[in-house]
Amino acid sequence: MTTDHTLQVQDLTLGYGERTVIEGLDLDLLPGKVTAIVGANASGKSTLLRSMSRLLTPRRGRVLLDGEQVHRMPAKQLARTLGLLPQAPITPEGITVADLVGRGRHPHQGIFSRWSAADDEAVAAALDATRTADLAERPVDELSGGQRQRVWIAMALAQDTDLLLLDEPTTFLDVSHQIEVLDLLTDLNHVRGITVAMVLHDLNLAARYSDQLVMIAGGEVAACGPPAEVLSEARVAAVFGLDSRIITDPVSGTPLMLPIGRHRTAPRPGTA
Repeated sequence: MTTDHTLQVQDLTLGYGERTVIEGLDLDLLPGKVTAIVGANASGKSTLLRSMSRLLTPRRGRVLLDGEQVHRMPAKQLARTLGLLPQAPITPEGITVADLVGRGRHPHQGIFSRWSAADDEAVAAALDATRTADLAERPVDELSGGQRQRVWIAMALAQDTDLLLLDEPTTFLDVSHQIEVLDLLTDLNHVRGITVAMVLHDLNLAARYSDQLVMIAGGEVAACGPPAEVLSEARVAAVFGLDSRIITDPVSGTPLMLPIGRHRTAPRPGTA
């Protein structure tokens, strides 16, 4: 199963106050695929995601969901198709996992409608998909970082959307929890056909888990395409100011970036 919803960015210019962050940017997400967005700090990655989810109004250009401008769509209509997991979401104090995930059903609630069997089913399915059903009655603030991320993803899934945007979903997680979260997103993409776009800091994880890799530099798309075509030594140097070597990951077969530091040729004492 693959979603056929399209999300396009056309000639997008964004900023805060007098500062322009993104200028004249164009980008099409691949329907039913995983897109990873990477770039140096302050390159505009999170700003782009905020506008794609209509949290930030463009100065120029537009974001189109199935050809319709998201900034002109009713909020609930948009929320039934597109879900957002922001960077470091704030958890209401004392809320349980089940209650937090249940908040994902708000876009499907009318003014006079009550909680329904369909809502119960959507929450249960989201908990099962993220393997958090056994945590349902626990307070969210008692969970580990990886568990909390899975619960927030469950809330986004409970919205029952076909597109999911995630802003740095692995930040502050140890490596095992990073892999856990990215494996979950890959499973959701493969099984449910959900289109996923996520901002990541780790180039190697971005290359391993994405179908489409987008490099942002100076508020523009520096490169976009399959990871094997985008991740190169020249682009890493241009976008991140880093010397590197690109080899093939022996586990995944995807590009693997090896950074070169100042002490790259100096062996440790006693190791020669």
